[in-house]
Amino acid sequence: MVTVLIPLAEGCEELEAITLIDLLRRAKITVITASLTDNTLITASRGVRLMADTTLDNVIYDDFDMVILPGGMPGTTHLNDDIHIHALLKRMQQSDKAIAALCAAPLVLANMGLLDGKHASCYPGVLNPADWPEIKLSDEPVIIDGNILTSRGPGTAMDFALAIIEYLTDQTTRDSVEVDLVRTTK
Repeated sequence: MVTVLIPLAEGCEELEAITLIDLLRRAKITVITASLTDNTLITASRGVRLMADTTLDNVIYDDFDMVILPGGMPGTTHLNDDIHIHALLKRMQQSDKAIAALCAAPLVLANMGLLDGKHASCYPGVLNPADWPEIKLSDEPVIIDGNILTSRGPGTAMDFALAIIEYLTDQTTRDSVEVDLVRTTK
């Protein structure tokens, strides 16, 4: 079974975190949420309280098919400052496993050099092209470049989650989840 880790930092963007967790679980993907601290109760960027499944310390050495970083501020800063997150992402990269980040969270990947030479998307203004010339920045809602997946923000969270579902499973599973969401423009 496909297993994904979503680290939840204080001040993360709740719409992104909840959308990812919900849609991936609808696709029968095992989603483990982990707080960065010993407290599994997280206060997100808009004051919504989220309960993580466990702490990062409890799952840091577990095997995951993908790690997904929700954005938001100051959540992204907390992710970026956490040495365990950096070690986990480095291990994922060395194992050729998938890493995903949206909104401000691609900043963590950029600071680690994981976006060098890659196409990536992020929240407007988080990564200035002049400051990050080695990254091919785009305003596309979702970018998949090899095993790195990035997206722009809360408004693209559903599209991002569906792209992740397709990446980790198949088009049929993605379509099944999307149909049940009644995402129609007609």
